[in-house]
Amino acid sequence: MESEKESKKQFFGLNSVIFVLGMVSLFTDLSSQMIVPILPLYLTSVLHVQIGTVGIIEGIAESTASVLKFFSGWISDRFGKRKLLMVGGYGLSNLIKPFFALSSTWGQVLFIRFADRLGKGIRTSPRDAILADTTTKEDRGKAFGFRRSMDTLGAALGPFATYLILTLWNGSYQAVFWLSAIPGLIATLILIFSLKDKRNPTKTQISVRTLPKISFKGLNSRFVWFTLITTLFTIGNFSDAFLILRAKDVGMAAQYIPLTYFAYNIVTSIFSTPFGIISDRIGRRPVLIAGYVMFASIYLGFGLVHTVFGIWILFFTYGLYYATTEGIQKSYVADMVPQGQRGMAMGTFNALTGIATLPASVMAGFLWQSFGAFTAFGVSSLIAILSALLLIILRI
Repeated sequence: MESEKESKKQFFGLNSVIFVLGMVSLFTDLSSQMIVPILPLYLTSVLHVQIGTVGIIEGIAESTASVLKFFSGWISDRFGKRKLLMVGGYGLSNLIKPFFALSSTWGQVLFIRFADRLGKGIRTSPRDAILADTTTKEDRGKAFGFRRSMDTLGAALGPFATYLILTLWNGSYQAVFWLSAIPGLIATLILIFSLKDKRNPTKTQISVRTLPKISFKGLNSRFVWFTLITTLFTIGNFSDAFLILRAKDVGMAAQYIPLTYFAYNIVTSIFSTPFGIISDRIGRRPVLIAGYVMFASIYLGFGLVHTVFGIWILFFTYGLYYATTEGIQKSYVADMVPQGQRGMAMGTFNALTGIATLPASVMAGFLWQSFGAFTAFGVSSLIAILSALLLIILRI
């Protein structure tokens, strides 16, 4: 069949599906990360929004939209056509982001941010299910690591592009917002014209009348415990917007903050595939435990740091944390769940961890505004240590 032939084509040792999804992730994140490093600065400096409100905006946008990851996973399992959902999700995100340039209130920013995350919610679970379905357990870590590497390469180029635009356009945030449309359009066109979809042959396992629920029924205990522990960890993993505000708080000039994002994303891009391969060889759990402990140390550092040099070091090591967790967590879920349930399992996992970002960011905003940055970062560090201990004790 044509779809099977497409999946067997090799690009740099990867099948064509994985390569295309990597390119789509690269250009989408290039577009997104042109905006992310300056949005908290735009909110606090131009719109004069308080830090607590930034937490609410980030929490609502991330957590509410993440419920769509669950529904999109169920729909992709039920109907098998994952590409349609992905085109809708990537298209919505890439079309809506430039309209930040027209926003004049935090409510408008919230709406655009929510629509952007809504698009991510629609596309993420079908994309992860395609990755899982086109790989084996022996090379799945490499595949998820490659997609994450391309994702973070785009995420590194985005802030660098922002730095150049701010320099050339005299610090104009609006110029960054509008120009972010270009890589977003490229990503959407690559997806539409280069990805061959195929119907999931196991779709009949899901009843037409079965509606999606955030439930662990029918899923094994390892997946249940892992999802609960990861959700706990996410409650302490608040929005990166607070890292940006911390850099500004310490004294870093606004035009250089996108370069810290460039640095940590370059590190993540370089190390995601190697850590994915390591997880294929020694297991996912040891790598994830190391990542959680690393996160705890980094966030404690953000709470204690008082110099711009220290901020640079922390952003570099933050890239290593991402390389040891993001793609590997999803590889671990794929290992635990059979093919016919992966869309639903990815949706459940993404929804629960996504919902947890609401209390995470709201809590961080409240703690920072009420007790200071050290308290906010310190609480997150303790939650990460607890999560790592649970992975060790329960031997998930």
